[in-house]
Amino acid sequence: MVKNMLAGMYGITIQLKGKAVGLALLVALLSFSGCAGQAASKNLQPLATAVPAATVGDNSQEEPFDPFAKPGELGLEEYDPWEPFNTKVFEFNRQIDRWVMKPVAKAYDFIMPNPVQVGISNFYYNARFVPRFVNNVLQGKVRGAGIEAGRFLVNTTVGMAGFIDWASDMNLTTPEEDLGQTLGFYGVQPGPYLVVPLYPPFTVRDFVGYVGDIFLNPIYWLALPIIEIGDIPSAIPHANRTTTSLILLGAKAAEVGNDRSLNLEKYQGVEESTVDLYSAVRNAYLQKRAKAIQE
Repeated sequence: MVKNMLAGMYGITIQLKGKAVGLALLVALLSFSGCAGQAASKNLQPLATAVPAATVGDNSQEEPFDPFAKPGELGLEEYDPWEPFNTKVFEFNRQIDRWVMKPVAKAYDFIMPNPVQVGISNFYYNARFVPRFVNNVLQGKVRGAGIEAGRFLVNTTVGMAGFIDWASDMNLTTPEEDLGQTLGFYGVQPGPYLVVPLYPPFTVRDFVGYVGDIFLNPIYWLALPIIEIGDIPSAIPHANRTTTSLILLGAKAAEVGNDRSLNLEKYQGVEESTVDLYSAVRNAYLQKRAKAIQE
């Protein structure tokens, strides 16, 4: 799970035939994505000036998140009843990032030019168009849905399958919507703060939304079928489970490593300047999610 502190890899197989429902969840690879959830620059420009997905939109000029602010200063309730468990998992994730992801990201960054890294990030962002579009519709954000559709059309065609983000140059930008935000829009409370291995932080509501967004993405049941619904055809036959899982694992590994490389300096600065990193990440995540729902 990860927009961020961590990104994960997964493979899911679900069969919906009559009453038969099978679910297999495969988790591998991990990565720190920081406290902002999904971090991805959208334009082919140096990292220092690239705009993260989480800040694209009409409110991009507002005050930045303050991970060091006290909960009372923000009007947020930090409901963290599982803190003993969360802190242990958080430290586990930190060590994985320190000894595995960060060295790999440094080597990748040395080899891969930054414009190519940004283009790869743009490609993955473009591929997640459908869940963003659907969640705009579910929240009644007609303008946002229209912008998402326009972005997808422009970037998929003249932007070479999303590698180049021409849409942002045309001011086609809108806040990114996900199912966790949609649930919050309809009054579902966030629930406890949650940290799980290999993934970014969540609240219980956002975790449910993350899983739901997987089901909303047609890539997972038309192109790379980890979700099988009746006799709906797919680019790779449903029977080729191993092939599908390997492709998904490889694709997620590339995305995770690419995003970690793009944010090497940012995360290094946060870690060096923060005494209580767990609380800082938690505060920043809850701020980000509260603002995203308000938008």
